[in-house]
Amino acid sequence: MSDTGYIEGRNPVIESLKSGRDIEKIFIQDGNKSGSINKIKKMAKDKGIMVQYIHKNKIQSMANTVSHQGVIALVSSHNYKSLEDIFKLAKDKGEEPFIVILDEIKDPHNLGSIMRTAECVGAHGIIIPKRRSVGLTATVAKTSAGAIEYMPVVKVSNIANIIDVLKDEGLWIYGADMSGKENYYNTKLTGAIGLVIGSEGSGMSRLVKEKCDVLVKIPMKGKVSSLNASVAGSIIMYDILRQRGLKE
Repeated sequence: MSDTGYIEGRNPVIESLKSGRDIEKIFIQDGNKSGSINKIKKMAKDKGIMVQYIHKNKIQSMANTVSHQGVIALVSSHNYKSLEDIFKLAKDKGEEPFIVILDEIKDPHNLGSIMRTAECVGAHGIIIPKRRSVGLTATVAKTSAGAIEYMPVVKVSNIANIIDVLKDEGLWIYGADMSGKENYYNTKLTGAIGLVIGSEGSGMSRLVKEKCDVLVKIPMKGKVSSLNASVAGSIIMYDILRQRGLKE
């Protein structure tokens, strides 16, 4: 395990929490419940950062030093942006906003692939939830093939709430879901748009699905009943690009 992306030790983790650095998850060794550990847990809870208890052998195998003190923080490989950054990017390009919204994508390879496609089709940003979702890890960065350097990613506390914000900004929200009544290619996918892609296993949560203006589906002719999240997202993103007017 490389040094990149990990902070070891109680004080270093506390200082990182204080500084506001983007932290994906904090690993704590089983049985560690002393004063400074409780402080870390409280600070993490206040910031909405997940804490996971793991066995002593596991945390030792993760550590690069012997001074981890039973605490390791997984930090973001890249900084997150704000929703204002996404809208500014669209405005600077003279385009209507095109935003990809991910509902609990947990596989870093899926996030990296989605990020790569989103950059290729000209999307202006990606929104992910703080909890139950992979963040901007080193694996995501590698899978994105460089797209992570150009694609703004915003991390929010609540996807359903941010959809309301986007609607107030004039976006029409489309959800990729097998329960959709319309095939994606028969649906008008132009204007200011948000595309919601659900998790690998269960798809979109009920509340997020209800927030979508339109649910679109990808027709399936084979025996397999669903597509990988990044593949499904890519198919619809490229049709959005087509409909928005691909120019040579």
